[in-house]
Amino acid sequence: MAPATRRAPLSRGPGSCLLAAALALAVLASPARLGASAAADGSSGAPDWHVVSVSSLLPSAVCTAVGARASNSSSLSVVHRHGPCSPLLARAGGAPSHAEILDRDQDRVDSIHRRSSAAVHTARASKGVSLPARTGVSLGTGNYIVSVGLGTPRRDFSVVFDTGSDLSWVQCRPCNGCYEQQDPLFDPAQSSTYAAVPCGDPQCRGLDSWTCASSGSRCRYEVVYGDQSQTDGNLVRDTLALGPSDALQGFVFGCGDDDSGLFGRADGLVGLGRNRVSLASQAAARYGAGFSYCLPSSPSAAGYLSLGGAAPSNAQFTAMVARGDTPSFYYLNLVGIKVAGRTVRVPEAVFRAPGTVIDSGTVITRLPETAYRALRGAFARFMRKYKRAPAMSILDTCYDFTGYTTVQIPSVALVFSGGATVSLDFNGVLYVPKVSQACLAFASNGDDTSIGILGNTQQKTFAVVYDVANQKIGFAAKACT
Repeated sequence: MAPATRRAPLSRGPGSCLLAAALALAVLASPARLGASAAADGSSGAPDWHVVSVSSLLPSAVCTAVGARASNSSSLSVVHRHGPCSPLLARAGGAPSHAEILDRDQDRVDSIHRRSSAAVHTARASKGVSLPARTGVSLGTGNYIVSVGLGTPRRDFSVVFDTGSDLSWVQCRPCNGCYEQQDPLFDPAQSSTYAAVPCGDPQCRGLDSWTCASSGSRCRYEVVYGDQSQTDGNLVRDTLALGPSDALQGFVFGCGDDDSGLFGRADGLVGLGRNRVSLASQAAARYGAGFSYCLPSSPSAAGYLSLGGAAPSNAQFTAMVARGDTPSFYYLNLVGIKVAGRTVRVPEAVFRAPGTVIDSGTVITRLPETAYRALRGAFARFMRKYKRAPAMSILDTCYDFTGYTTVQIPSVALVFSGGATVSLDFNGVLYVPKVSQACLAFASNGDDTSIGILGNTQQKTFAVVYDVANQKIGFAAKACT
């Protein structure tokens, strides 16, 4: 169950005295401490504090998913790859530690920064061909997965979905070198709708990296991710099943036959980037140019991924920004931050100069150094009653809630161009490895020149709407249930 969000006094167990409670109420009710801020659904007078039971801070070890879905037929259930609802977890040797998740999250951020700054120009020899050192961003460990069907008859596969990638792929038979995955490999010989993509096809020549033995031969692709994970294989077409009764004919994807790296036990990947080979682009003619997803509040719950469909009525929109140097990424303009309803003093130019990319695969939101220091300072001023805890990897503002039955956390809202104000769910404010170490779920880029990244922790519980047709991105609160 999602934590309650309301104004209420903080309690510290049965030993709390009446005088302390009265003082807490007086302080929290003070106009200097509490202001009115717009909620993500546009309502006015929304609370500026999250009051949360400490016992609810840690996720359940039991899957409580009830199959949250959007209303249209192309909707897929989304679960966290390391949570109890994941089909990958049981045989994967357990989930990585929080430190491992955050360290690999930094690897992904570094990879995005390299691509956005056009710093990747080196080449390496790969199977006798000179190719870019990295043609995809690091996958990280905070990804979400969906189940899709491929081929005729349909076979289901558990794949990571990623807005920072374009080419979708699965591992295929025959395989020269495949990592161990959850399900049996896709067998093209068993599908009546399978076809190889020839080298002259525009989908082949639109890839970042492709090779051909001759003009009429099969198109070979290679994707090398920022962490040096790699997939090589044939570019192919087949039927992609979406949901229980809908399918996309002639879907172009990679049939990997030489793959290695940090893919866990996922069967492959579905790319939702802006390149024409991505699922979002290929599906646009049928479902409309756009997609949406809702990431659940907890790894023990489920959200959805949906192609096309109408946006929720409570969605707030901001402009989708395109950049020529990284055309696959989705950018938006973050222009401000509020803490407990009060605007944090950061010049808008600090956000606009580097820009901000929204990414489903980055866990923790990264801000320019100036903006992060201002956010951290404002947040810490409202958290003085709590004991500080040691830093956790990239997270340097942590608190010890040991001994408390409830805690009261100031709200954090992100303000985007056009006035969209997104008041984060509590799970988007704190990252909680354990009760004694609950950390502000933001990190610094270390400078003011690297692009900001809106990570998936801050996107939880919102329907995030990518309206490509109208070049805008929307956020609708409380959309997963």
